[in-house]
Order: sequence, then C-alpha cells, then structure tokens
Amino acid sequence: NISQVLDLSVAEALDFFRAFPRIRRALQALHDTGLDYLKLGQTSPTLSGGEAQRVKLVTHLLAGFREQTPMSDRNTKSNLFLLEEPTIGLHMSDVKRLVEVLQRLVDAGHTVIVIEHNLELIAEADWVVDLGPEGGQSGGRIVAEGSPEEIARNKRSHTGYHLRRMLPGM
Repeated sequence: NISQVLDLSVAEALDFFRAFPRIRRALQALHDTGLDYLKLGQTSPTLSGGEAQRVKLVTHLLAGFREQTPMSDRNTKSNLFLLEEPTIGLHMSDVKRLVEVLQRLVDAGHTVIVIEHNLELIAEADWVVDLGPEGGQSGGRIVAEGSPEEIARNKRSHTGYHLRRMLPGM
C-alpha cells in the first residue's frame, strides 16, 4: 500500500521500482548524491541543511540528464548550471559523490560553473578563476586563473597556497 511505499528508503525504492525507468532515474540521482537512506515519505522539515540542499540540487541536476533515446544525440540541448557553495554542510565522502555527479553533467555536454571555497571540489575543476586577493573592499580582482595545478604554482594566490599542500607532486 502507499504507506509501505512511503516508508521505503531511496535504496529500497531503487530495487522496488527497477522496472519503472522514470521513477528509477530520480531515485538514482538521490542515490548518486548520497541520500540512499532517506525515506520516500520523509517531510522536508526533518531534513538536515545538507540533506535539504542535496535534494534541491538533485531536482536541478535531473534537468541536465536526459533519458537516452535513439534520437537524443541529435536533439541534445546543453544547459548551464551555476552553483553557489554546493558543498556547504556536506561530509567529505558526499563532496566526492557530488564531484562525480557534476562530472557526469560535464561529460553529458553541459557547462557547470561553481562558486566554491572547498578545496576538494576546486582541485577537481577543469578551470579555476581565483578572485581576491582578500574579501570585501580588498577583493574582487582576478588573482589567478587556469587549471588547479596552475593556480597552485601561483605565489600570489591564497587558494594556490592551499592547493599546493594538497595536490600530489606540488
């Protein structure tokens, strides 16, 4: 009955709805962002800040993943995703999962622009624009731009200093 379905976790629902691609697609997106344990009937006020942010992110990301059909290659439309601090409140393992989901968007031909302070996510970027050199009145200028490795080699970049300490071989 519906009460039993609403009591399923995302992980359980993935198996239960395996024969329904449209439902499975949404559940898979929740799974991919680390929300396997949520119950389908869980109300939004019971979610933590990080969980709520990921649920919201999943709804936006689903627009970027089209179901594959024989005609989809010709009609694929790429989207621009602009995300501000999507890692706030996330555990490091969830940041890694988020990076994988964002990479799938890029691999599907979409553009992803992220405003972020989390070095784990910055280190995975294709291109970084480092603004600064400080915040507020002392910021807002481009200090460095390039790959994370190029930023790490820039001695004027505060971000580069921290990337040097975490990137292998820097």
